[in-house]
Amino acid sequence: MSDLPKSVTKRRFIAGAVCPACSEPDKIQMWDEDGVPHRECVACGYADTLDARGNSVPKELPTRISLAPPKPADPKVQGVQFFPNPKLKKPE
Repeated sequence: MSDLPKSVTKRRFIAGAVCPACSEPDKIQMWDEDGVPHRECVACGYADTLDARGNSVPKELPTRISLAPPKPADPKVQGVQFFPNPKLKKPE
């Protein structure tokens, strides 16, 4: 007999889906457990849970470190933007 709980549906591959971890196309399986959608990559093993809007739900609980605000930028450091020289043309 099946060892899956009754609330689990069959796994199905999603055509055209690309794995967010390994970027392999057509390797994502999806299934529902108790109405909660899950997905897993058969190529690299990446797995996550989706929320109602279809966004990935982080498995890691937020901590003080992960919620810490970013450090302010060093005022001594400036960005530099390079502009192409219009007098130099690429040979065709």
